[in-house]
Amino acid sequence: MRRTTVALLSAVAFVAPSATAAPPASGLPSSFVLIRTGPDGGNVWEGRIPDHHVNDPRLSDVYLPPGFSPTIRYPVVIFLHGFWGSPSSFVHGLHLAEAADAEITAGRAQPFIGVMPPGGPMTKTTSDEWAGVWEDYVVRDVVPWVDAHFLTEPSHRAIGGLSAGGFGAVDIGLRHPGMFRTLESWGGYFRPFLDGPFAHATQADLRAHTPTLLVSRQASELRRLGTRFFLSTGRSGHGDVKSALDLRVCGRARPASPRAQAVDAAGREARSSVPGAAPGRDRLRVAGYVISA
Repeated sequence: MRRTTVALLSAVAFVAPSATAAPPASGLPSSFVLIRTGPDGGNVWEGRIPDHHVNDPRLSDVYLPPGFSPTIRYPVVIFLHGFWGSPSSFVHGLHLAEAADAEITAGRAQPFIGVMPPGGPMTKTTSDEWAGVWEDYVVRDVVPWVDAHFLTEPSHRAIGGLSAGGFGAVDIGLRHPGMFRTLESWGGYFRPFLDGPFAHATQADLRAHTPTLLVSRQASELRRLGTRFFLSTGRSGHGDVKSALDLRVCGRARPASPRAQAVDAAGREARSSVPGAAPGRDRLRVAGYVISA
């Protein structure tokens, strides 16, 4: 899990801050409460980011880095949890404040704002996707809310997620080119399951939410925008989520890219070729796979 956190923090091209520190809650509504403090002063605050598409009382979590100042422009990372799940999976499971504080303090990542919105079913079911009303919530509510409350660097915005959140991050990013500089999937998938908003979807709707198709259609535009991908997977996937699709997405995002370096959860390396690749040039890193323009 720490490998996943470090990968996300290092994947975004951050802009270094240069202003003086200020109270860490600045920029947040007064209704937000402090729920966790990292070892070097980063804080996680909890409160509601209004949802204009669903009557959802659930709360979002926001990570502010050590030395946060309202006078600094920060990159933003949107974290999408899996289903079922909640923002707490990042705060208490991933230990985001502890991991991010450590990477920032060590100079391996620039300070950033992390935003963890809730989405999907409010009951313990996996039958939903970060699409439909949940895509609208991220794109039309969460991102504008963050930009309205903080000084941000929109050109360095990232989105990443776990499992269903990984599908959502890549799908949303591909459907809104330029909104996110980096798209990350950790144990995600690249064809929608026929549940949630896709339970009765037409073939046209499914194609419009299939990253393996979207990335092929938009490859030249993605390279022009400098969109970057980090795709991480175990060797066998989990449940109906299969890891084999990760390399396929890499090959379609950059067909001329060659050999990828795969690293499993234990840190062992394995070799695998991207389809259509010319060996010996432009190495990609896999698990996570990194594609950079």
